[in-house]
Amino acid sequence: MEQKFCQSCGMPLTEELLGTNADGTKNEDYCIYCYKDGKFLQECTMDEMIEHCAQFVNEVNKGLPQPITREEYIGQMKMYFPHLKRWRKELTINNVAPVENPALAGVKDLIAKMADTLPITYISSVDEDGYPCTKAMLSPRVREGIKVFYFTTNTFSLRVAHYKANPKASIYFCDAEGFKGMMLRGTMEVLTDAKSKEMIWRDGDEEYYPGGVTDPNYCVLKFTATDGRFYSDYYPRSFVIE
Repeated sequence: MEQKFCQSCGMPLTEELLGTNADGTKNEDYCIYCYKDGKFLQECTMDEMIEHCAQFVNEVNKGLPQPITREEYIGQMKMYFPHLKRWRKELTINNVAPVENPALAGVKDLIAKMADTLPITYISSVDEDGYPCTKAMLSPRVREGIKVFYFTTNTFSLRVAHYKANPKASIYFCDAEGFKGMMLRGTMEVLTDAKSKEMIWRDGDEEYYPGGVTDPNYCVLKFTATDGRFYSDYYPRSFVIE
């Protein structure tokens, strides 16, 4: 039988350790120490929960072949907890206000700021042999929230050939000074219609495309994000974009 874990504190769940719903029935997601009568027993942030759990590292070590330190245990929890149901965050990019989650507070603003201020964005494609290929690009010309990003590139480039064959893609923003990284996964479309090309055309682009906005070697890459992962404050967090 598959081992289940509390979706709040990560404790292995057994029948006697299941929390309870408001009607008194067993809750399959949370333990009795986190959830009772349909409510969480602790109103806390994810980091506060991690600090609370860290005090039990000696109990954890009883089941490990090689003991770990409190700091190592905290590091592991910071990697694991963002995937638990209580702390996992889904971001909505429409007008519906998302449910706040302390684990990802400010992530939308952070992505927007990095996209607008960093001069370089790294984009990845999948080649014909299934290997990831990454290239440094100028920052996106236009974006729609944190879901859609538009880049300019050469129609006859290897990257465009990759995306036409396989639209799976990722883009990555890196703030070296702030030690932050932001990766978005999704799909990349190759657009050659006049409206899209005119939308992101800028004065001076003739240097790269002598034929102007109608140059056949000028096209637009439209990236649409589905989910992502970012690293800051010394640990990564994942999120979904709807």
